[in-house]
Amino acid sequence: MENNFSLDLALIPKELKLILEIIKIEDVERFQANSSDWFKDIDWKLFLEFALHHRVYPILSLKLKKFEVNLIPQNVIQILNLTYKKNTLQMLHLSSVMVEICKIFNDNQIKLLVLKGPILGEDLYGDVSKRTSGDLDVLIPIDDLAKIEELLPQLGYEKDDYIQTVLNDWTWRHHHVTYFHPQKNIKLEIHWRLNPGPGKEPSFIELWKRKRVSSLTSYPVYYLGREDLFLFLVSHGARHGWSRLRWLIDIKQLVKQNINWVSLAKLLKKHQFLNVAGQAIVLCSQLLSISITNEMKPLIKGKQPKMLAQAAIFYLEKMVNLHTDPVPEDISKYHKRHLTFLMSRQQRVFFFISFLYPYPEDAETLPLPKYLHFLYFPLRPFLWAWRKTKSHAIS
Repeated sequence: MENNFSLDLALIPKELKLILEIIKIEDVERFQANSSDWFKDIDWKLFLEFALHHRVYPILSLKLKKFEVNLIPQNVIQILNLTYKKNTLQMLHLSSVMVEICKIFNDNQIKLLVLKGPILGEDLYGDVSKRTSGDLDVLIPIDDLAKIEELLPQLGYEKDDYIQTVLNDWTWRHHHVTYFHPQKNIKLEIHWRLNPGPGKEPSFIELWKRKRVSSLTSYPVYYLGREDLFLFLVSHGARHGWSRLRWLIDIKQLVKQNINWVSLAKLLKKHQFLNVAGQAIVLCSQLLSISITNEMKPLIKGKQPKMLAQAAIFYLEKMVNLHTDPVPEDISKYHKRHLTFLMSRQQRVFFFISFLYPYPEDAETLPLPKYLHFLYFPLRPFLWAWRKTKSHAIS
């Protein structure tokens, strides 16, 4: 990398560094012959916690089977092997439900693109068991959400109605709604955007034109084209601080494929994701030892991708879980700042302008009849100031 740049990894726990080394190895015998120091003073309980947190236990389980018996405690290998087997059953179950959902949506004239789940296991790793997934994520046109509202409850899915909205801000502030099937123990996320707004991203029509058909099932299951998948995965991973290594390993697997880097660069530039993509490439290079090809170099040009990559190391120094509330205050503050740094100048402008648009909290602070909701625009600064004053008084 230019100027011999390297990330500061000093504060990453040695247990996580060992996991990274195991993930990277190609020749197990050579690694074992020259790596005895890696296994000294390892807290194996913490090693397992990191493996589960970062969702990398399928890869670790398969690699550790080839290791000498005395290097790693047998109970560690047994636990990883057990979780790997459970994950295999889960992915097969998800595959079955995925096909069922695709058939039902097709029968109801709803176009659907699968975003994650077993599709990525097959496409990126060649085997659904090598990647974990807790739910199914699919993308549909926003105009078909009304059909979903009627259809999914008939199939036994219950909506997690957590979205509060005013003046239809949900259409761009949010990007998915969640359904749960209690009997099948399946969580289904219905997306109408790839990412929460505000911000530019490819339209559903564009994504549909570039779609691929999965080889995982006999029934046609459609998913994102390679360049669109790259944009989605880097934007998703960055938005979550790359706090799970699995997301970076997905990028490592994806760059091995036949990506059209010229088209990808244009796509990323158009939708303001060049620096985010550069961050992912730098992290994969430094943590997972991918080779930076000439085609990738335009994505890591300048200081910003490297600065963003270093900032993301914070999430690996700790076991950060952004999905479980309450998120510790220090992590929450850091993450808010990091999300701002990820934005391009144009995205920041859109982001700050969006604060002028009414929030559901404004309607809670001053309930008005729906036909008067337009008044929340001029009233918003005053309502925001009132909430802040009240909050400070209470504290």
